[in-house]
Amino acid sequence: MAEPHIDPQALDEVVTFTSELIRIDTTNHGGGDGVERRAAEYVAERLADVGVEPTLLEKAPDRTNVVARIPGTDPSADALLVHGHLDVVPAQPEDWTVHPFSGEVLDGVVWGRGAIDMKNMDAMVLAVVRAWARAGVRPRRDIVLAFTADEEDSAEYGSGFLADHHPGLFEGCTEGISESGAFTFHADDGLRLYPVAAGERGTAWLRLTASGAAGHGSKVNRANAVSRLAGAVTRIGEYAWPVRLTPTVRAALTELALANGLEAPDLDAPGFDVDALLARLGSSAALVEPTVRNSSNPTMLEAGYKVNVIPGRATAFVDGRMVPGGEEEFRETMDRLTGPDVAWEFHHRETPLQAPVDAPAFAVLREALEHYDPTARVVPFCMSGGTDAKQFSRLGITGYGYSPLRLPAGFDYAALFHGVDERVPVDALHFGVQVLDRALLAL
Repeated sequence: MAEPHIDPQALDEVVTFTSELIRIDTTNHGGGDGVERRAAEYVAERLADVGVEPTLLEKAPDRTNVVARIPGTDPSADALLVHGHLDVVPAQPEDWTVHPFSGEVLDGVVWGRGAIDMKNMDAMVLAVVRAWARAGVRPRRDIVLAFTADEEDSAEYGSGFLADHHPGLFEGCTEGISESGAFTFHADDGLRLYPVAAGERGTAWLRLTASGAAGHGSKVNRANAVSRLAGAVTRIGEYAWPVRLTPTVRAALTELALANGLEAPDLDAPGFDVDALLARLGSSAALVEPTVRNSSNPTMLEAGYKVNVIPGRATAFVDGRMVPGGEEEFRETMDRLTGPDVAWEFHHRETPLQAPVDAPAFAVLREALEHYDPTARVVPFCMSGGTDAKQFSRLGITGYGYSPLRLPAGFDYAALFHGVDERVPVDALHFGVQVLDRALLAL
């Protein structure tokens, strides 16, 4: 049963807001090509309707962010940041069952790009804040709301711009919550997990450049830039990174083992084999497997302009990710794998993050989920990718991934991130509004 101030209107509004935000096409094509203004204005209007004063900020025309502050009842308390991005990745309508920007509600499901990532969370936040206003409810702490542009690219026009140029708007914020956590993960044997993110691997997008001697394709060339680049790319793609267990990942492995009926593993035992443990965790291993190591995946190659001409230059791009504490190892390994004939540089870089899982904030997030789904198991995890929490961490804000959704068995949450037929059940949105309300008021 909903809290008294999460009224039927709030449950209706979260569905309406999700649908209507999806209909506003905020596709981020990268490289500065995006338009979030209409969605930002939509959010700002719904905040202003209930007396929450929004501020709209842009680094460039139409790359619009919204920031607002809700005063808490305890002026001495630290502030809390609640943030969500307004942009979405591209979608090809011909690939979808329902048009990706229709926002249609069919058979109890809201369809469209952003239904999971992350206009659903934006809608939940709006619905909760408006319900508070109707009921005269105020949180204990100041809550700063941030609806950002450009999260799906570099965040240059969004959270990066806000953190670098408008830090005063986030004064007093010590913790933040946002996307990619608190969703139902259906594991083996009916085990129902809710992973709450307490860390992120760092982003290390690389540009590799090989130089050589240009020449005719019919002649011997021992300084072929394409061959040099291909060798480096192969070494990087095939490299087996060593295990590096961070505190968040260690906690995740322990709790997942217990949830699966195993003994708590001795992670410090000589010869401990994390891959053997992951194999025993069954499907729930997917929550932690990408984050026990650094990683590096070649993704793009660019070279040449004619088949019988050896180019003097070739480039490649690599999607690298660094576990917290693994940055120096990553640099040294790239120096070694690229070798003397290939230079590398960061095309885009963001720091890894960790948040304490034994902190009072995590306990509050756990309790709110267990209150509304008592038979489920809440576990910490580290995100393999990243969010706007990276940029806000520059301001000393510790971030947790927490956009609560109770999902039915067979609903593949992870596959819908940036995937085809992205959608979210109405029941999941209702659950999320109630959990988010309880958590925010208790934090």
